[in-house]
Amino acid sequence: MLEFNQWYFVLVANFIILYFILSSLLLKPLAKLFKEREEAIKSALEEAKSMNTKKDERIAQINAELQEARKKAKEIYNSYRDAGVSHQAEVLRKAEEEAVAMIEKARQELKAETEKARALLRADLEKFSEEIVRKLVKV
Repeated sequence: MLEFNQWYFVLVANFIILYFILSSLLLKPLAKLFKEREEAIKSALEEAKSMNTKKDERIAQINAELQEARKKAKEIYNSYRDAGVSHQAEVLRKAEEEAVAMIEKARQELKAETEKARALLRADLEKFSEEIVRKLVKV
């Protein structure tokens, strides 16, 4: 059974004094430490969220720059390809013109040679016919 005697008040006073002493020496610093830890965790989480949003923004920026670079590269590629195709067409046109000119020159030379040969053959034909006529007349 619980008795209220002189020691009871001494124990209650001892408990209250120890509570205040331990509270100021142990409980308040622990509470302060827990609060600082919680604030540090919150600030770390906020910083991580901030860094994550910065990362997402930077990735979006890099993707936009990459898309722009790809677009410019495609434009440059297409312009060089078009220039190459036009240069190729020009070279082919010139080569075709030169080939046509060479063929025409060869035809003219062949025609001139043919005319020369015909003229020589006509001259020879006249000689041969005169000779044949002479030989036939002699006989």
